[in-house]
Amino acid sequence: MKTILTTYAVKDEYIDLKAEGFNIIPVFTGIGKTRSATILTRHICEIKPDFVINIGTAGTLIHNVGDIFISNHFIDRDYEVTKLPGVEYEIEGLQFVKGYETLKNWIINYNKAGICSTGDTFVTEVSSFKADVIDMEAYAQAFVCRSFNIPFLSIKYITDVVGQNSVQHWEDKLPDARAGLLAWVEQHRLLSMI
Repeated sequence: MKTILTTYAVKDEYIDLKAEGFNIIPVFTGIGKTRSATILTRHICEIKPDFVINIGTAGTLIHNVGDIFISNHFIDRDYEVTKLPGVEYEIEGLQFVKGYETLKNWIINYNKAGICSTGDTFVTEVSSFKADVIDMEAYAQAFVCRSFNIPFLSIKYITDVVGQNSVQHWEDKLPDARAGLLAWVEQHRLLSMI
């Protein structure tokens, strides 16, 4: 039986995933890179999962509320801005599913796969960075999973368009996000590819 950790930044993002042959354990990481990385690291060390799936919400600059994205590239936007010599701020996402060829090919062909920009601020104003989705945890979790050689996938429901909506809009959209994410996972038979 495979053990999968499903990570959520807030409890209102949680969806109840169940599948025969899987031990699915939800992990509430909290908001932000440091907290998220610390809590995920502790759970990986204690549970030793086969796979980690980050499920949550995100903002965007260029897509629509209700779109569901797979992150195939991760950027730490805080480090991207400073561009200090020798400081890594990008992680290629397809490396996490290299042992899962069906899943990898599906991601490559999925029309809403793209770049996730992660930082410790809730972005409310249009900025110069380029990304499909904007969150506060995925890069940190990708970094942890790469460090432990654990397969990782990040799925994000877009709840707000930067510059057009507010934090309140994000909170109001959480029920839609939960329903949309659960339906999407079931429709695409995601767990059957793991």
